[in-house]
Amino acid sequence: MSAARNEGARPDLRICFFGDSFVAGVGDSSGLGWVGRVTAAARERGHRITSYNLGVRRETSVQIAARIATEAPPRLADAEDARLVVSFGVNDATERDGVERAAVDDGIRAVRTATEFIGADRLLVVGPPATADQAQNERIRARDRAMRTHADRLGVRFVSTFPATSRDTTWQHQVVVGDGYHPDAEGYRLLASVIQPVFLDWLH
Repeated sequence: MSAARNEGARPDLRICFFGDSFVAGVGDSSGLGWVGRVTAAARERGHRITSYNLGVRRETSVQIAARIATEAPPRLADAEDARLVVSFGVNDATERDGVERAAVDDGIRAVRTATEFIGADRLLVVGPPATADQAQNERIRARDRAMRTHADRLGVRFVSTFPATSRDTTWQHQVVVGDGYHPDAEGYRLLASVIQPVFLDWLH
């Protein structure tokens, strides 16, 4: 793709992280979020990684997918190894006047949009975590399963974060004492620990 590099050196790896407030790391007093933590872990293992955090609060899968074609190209131009991570679902499952903000099929279409843009092997999909609202959690669980099923059909790597966050007492406590959605640093550390093994394996 770009200029030649020394033989044996790691490639110029650039990753756009598209998503919502969980990608942005809202609520994390350390300022790292899960994106900062998995990026640091990749650098510690010798990856020459440039990460772009493109998380936007309150956005649904529809809004996130619509940004990919315009926001990713200038950041990935000339990269030797260009990739995308997408994560969404909690805002989709939020109800307004009894209607979910986005349908399950919208999330599936967003996964397809990202796949068509970057290619299945260069895309990682991260499923939505649990919240303090148990009714919403049932809707999130359904979306998590649908996204995983579709990602598997497309040959895309998928990380489910819902099981771990729905049963972890630290996550649940931090979400409850927070805003009902976002944890503090310990919660994001848990989220990163779930995502990191798959993320690092995907980089190889």
